[in-house]
Amino acid sequence: MAKKILVSFFSCSNVTKKLAKVIADVTKGDLFEIRPAIPYTSADLDWTDRDSRSSLEMKDHSSRPEILETLSNMADYDVVFVGFPIWWYVAPTIINTFLESYDFQGKTIIPFCTSGGSGVGHTDENLHVSCSDTVNWKPAKLLNRATKADVEKWINSLGI
Repeated sequence: MAKKILVSFFSCSNVTKKLAKVIADVTKGDLFEIRPAIPYTSADLDWTDRDSRSSLEMKDHSSRPEILETLSNMADYDVVFVGFPIWWYVAPTIINTFLESYDFQGKTIIPFCTSGGSGVGHTDENLHVSCSDTVNWKPAKLLNRATKADVEKWINSLGI
């Protein structure tokens, strides 16, 4: 691929991380893990607990969990894949933090996700507002149990 590609991802259970590694391998892209400044514990991720950290963050649409580190060379990339698990039918709010931390003007943003049972819901509209209107936004792709061949087929369909 002629374009400089970044495969960024947030993963708590390593499912999205494994997928990100496959995408980076297929695209020859660089990997960047979006890590929260305060790591999530098992209790934080208990979606059945209305008062767990993740539940409270997802109820508050203005929540922007702090990210541990940022990339100093985002300007070098033409295409940015952004991976995450689906939480409550959308991306975790830390993904909004990531998108709001950089200038993506003129870049192609390609969200990809994994889920234990829900679809992508309103993911695209909830994330796209965190970027400039000048990005080339591709629709979020749910890639549960995707094989390398599945990933290759999807990437080839993107026209990047």
